[in-house]
Amino acid sequence: MKTLDDLIAGRRSVRKYSLRGVEKEKITQIFEAARLAPSACNAQPWRFVAVTKPQAREELINKGLGGVMVPNNWAKTAPVFIVVCSDTKLITHTLAEKVQGVQYHLIDIGIACEHVVLKATELGLGTCYIGWFNAKNISRCLNLPGSWKPECLITLGYPAEDGAAATSRKPMDEISAFIE
Repeated sequence: MKTLDDLIAGRRSVRKYSLRGVEKEKITQIFEAARLAPSACNAQPWRFVAVTKPQAREELINKGLGGVMVPNNWAKTAPVFIVVCSDTKLITHTLAEKVQGVQYHLIDIGIACEHVVLKATELGLGTCYIGWFNAKNISRCLNLPGSWKPECLITLGYPAEDGAAATSRKPMDEISAFIE
């Protein structure tokens, strides 16, 4: 079994997937890992939608990613799109932003998304975050509940052999400091 350090070091942004579909049981395991993420006031503001149906995937790609200036053509190879939404009807969203000026729900969603990608890595799956998309079109084409706002997309699938390469990271002394 891989350690957490192994999973963190092994996670890659995959931009080329094999044709193999992802088992529903694995998607459920991934959602369970996300469900267990911590959140401010235990609000659990995240909502996850797995898009596996070919017609829905195609519509999401054409209407949600189409016309976007950032090239997301690679995403067409992903067998699964996870649409990560916030539930805007939760009072903690509004209250925290008004009182503290912080959108804690987005921090919470980020934590849950990291649970998603690490669990996927453990299961031998690849992922990639997509932050540039048309949220309104995605909401419409997937008929999402009115209070669910798409915040990010995560592609999911079995990586192709050349699907992801290691990337460089900034040195530790550039990103951290100790006050002793």
